[in-house]
Amino acid sequence: MKKSFLAIAAFLLVSFAFAQEAPVSETLEVKDGPQIAFEEKTKKFDDITQGDVVEHVFKFKNNGNRALILSNVLTTCGCTATEWPREPIAPGKSGEIHVKFNSAGKMGPQNKIVTIVSNATNPKEKVSIKTNVLPKKDPKKDTE
Repeated sequence: MKKSFLAIAAFLLVSFAFAQEAPVSETLEVKDGPQIAFEEKTKKFDDITQGDVVEHVFKFKNNGNRALILSNVLTTCGCTATEWPREPIAPGKSGEIHVKFNSAGKMGPQNKIVTIVSNATNPKEKVSIKTNVLPKKDPKKDTE
């Protein structure tokens, strides 16, 4: 029993020692193809008033080794609009996705998710705009 325990301990020790000596290039898996990386994935706005429109530009970079092609940018409702590049993004180059949220008819906390579909090794990425929509002030009450 004691011998088998020592044998297992020695095996684990030797295995651990060899694993520590492996070069970094052998231990990291490098993915071939385009890779989209966003500077930020969420933009939080302070409280806004119903009817306000907020906009944000989500910047990204192609960290891969092949051209990045965005095939679609999907929103969760008609209150959110996007503009995005239709041309390929070369390796090492950057792009932008413009997102606009119209709070007309909305109330309370809002989390508008935009899904980016591409040929990247991470083919579906999400960014979002978060805000809290306060009711529109009644001008009649302000004059009373």
